[in-house]
Amino acid sequence: MRSDFSWGGIFLRMLVGIVLVLVTFNPSGQSYHHWATQDLHAFTPAKAVVGAILLCFWVLFVRAAMGSLGKLGVALSVLVVAAAIWLFSSWGLFDPSRPKVMAWVVLVALGGVLGFGLSWSLLRRKITGQVDVDEMPQP
Repeated sequence: MRSDFSWGGIFLRMLVGIVLVLVTFNPSGQSYHHWATQDLHAFTPAKAVVGAILLCFWVLFVRAAMGSLGKLGVALSVLVVAAAIWLFSSWGLFDPSRPKVMAWVVLVALGGVLGFGLSWSLLRRKITGQVDVDEMPQP
């Protein structure tokens, strides 16, 4: 069986998840959200197309993460990430009292969880030998 697992692949999926989140919204003011809502009376077809494409990617990522991790896995992933944020904050790596800093940290963490969700099935197969399959409806 060909293995699609690699640490580089996991990193790439997490990076793409982070990019998806930050392109959709980020505190810098340079995101789809800011572009699309700056003048709602001038909502253009280009904004609609980009929004539809982003929505497709969000549905893909969220469904893949939920299918791979499940509700419990997503909850545990969020728990681990929240604890890591708390740890890094206690080490002084960032100031949690600054809302923009925390927004960046939370958005990057969300993208990381989405990307990790895309990789979880491959990682679990590598660790345990178990393979995930989608249920096929019987005719």
